[in-house]
Amino acid sequence: MNRPIGIDLFAGAGGMSLGFEQAGFDIVAAVEIDPIHCATHEYNFPHAATICASVIDLTGAEVRRRAKLGDRDIDVVMGGAPCQGFSLMGKRAFDDPRNQLVFHYVRLVKELNPKYCVFENVKGLTLGAHAQFLAELIAALGEAGYDVLTPYQVLNAADYGVPQDRKRLFLVGTRQGEKSPTYPQPHPERVTVWEAIGDLPNADRFEALWLEDRIAVTWETTSPYARRLRGFDRDPHDYSYSRRFDPHLLTCSIRTRHNPASQTRFNATIQGKTEAISHFRRLDPAGLCNTLRAGTDSARGAHTSPRPIHPFLPRVITVREAARLHSYPDWFRLHGTKWHGCRQIGNSVPPLLARALASELLKAQGIQPSKPKKILARGHDRLLSFDMSNASKYFQVPLDTIAQRSRLKTPLRSL
Repeated sequence: MNRPIGIDLFAGAGGMSLGFEQAGFDIVAAVEIDPIHCATHEYNFPHAATICASVIDLTGAEVRRRAKLGDRDIDVVMGGAPCQGFSLMGKRAFDDPRNQLVFHYVRLVKELNPKYCVFENVKGLTLGAHAQFLAELIAALGEAGYDVLTPYQVLNAADYGVPQDRKRLFLVGTRQGEKSPTYPQPHPERVTVWEAIGDLPNADRFEALWLEDRIAVTWETTSPYARRLRGFDRDPHDYSYSRRFDPHLLTCSIRTRHNPASQTRFNATIQGKTEAISHFRRLDPAGLCNTLRAGTDSARGAHTSPRPIHPFLPRVITVREAARLHSYPDWFRLHGTKWHGCRQIGNSVPPLLARALASELLKAQGIQPSKPKKILARGHDRLLSFDMSNASKYFQVPLDTIAQRSRLKTPLRSL
């Protein structure tokens, strides 16, 4: 089967990769600088070339070589490059060194010359002085040979089947001469928090989940959303490769220890409201999850993101519960630690949101996607337990590829 192909820049754990695969693309390469994220991406997408490098150090020719593409025409290049330099007092935003990643995104798009390019970022990029940056980015893509779909749009994941209020900017560029797509239309119905996580067994029931993130357990799932993510019901709009996995293995569910005082406060917090001391929001089972965030990176202290409080239990949600709220299927595994797992979710595009946009690119080309018959095995479990040292060695990159903060060892403290 000759499916259209995509390359994911700034791939992270693979939310955008998965959404585009579900729409009907084959992801042939993923570029990501963080070795921990690369390991997770390789686990879930063993058929793609995982390139652990900065876009600054790559050329389009090198990406093609490592993905074994030859001169094949690429259908889409997508990515969400970090953007930081905006208070420039008359300077061009592209001249700010903090925005060099965006400059290199445009350079790689030009060198790879795909039919379409997709740029994703925070909605704040559309506001105030930040709009200068967007204007420069659109102009740069135009100089590279791409017409950007205007007016650009901020899409809310909740409008595309994701039980989370998460707004993100998307720019879509069309190679001159190709047919331009449209933005996806919102779905009329929304999925609730409880439809997403209500079936999952309570991780606090299992002592083994203090030490590892998975356990074999049998449970019942009735919600259509959850049944699709668990692989029990076919999603008619999912054209991804099926993966071999055990739906009776509860994964990404390592427990979090809370002291009694915190549990009391969590219990007393009204659903849909924010707990006053932790500032964690307690989920409303009949509503949407608030935006899941990544937390801080190694250079800033490696703090776990502020996870929401479970609707009925006196604890924060598990990584698997967060994954469900982000529209990741149960076969998709995140890193085994809470910090990395939550960071990977918070940094990623929800797959169902990415799928909705990707589907419009195929419609513009008149391509009717089809589900592959091939079932993929995932990678080795050790990829999900790497620390930075092991991950760096595995991908043969320097240990300091991602900055680490030097800090004194202090006793662990319960929230």
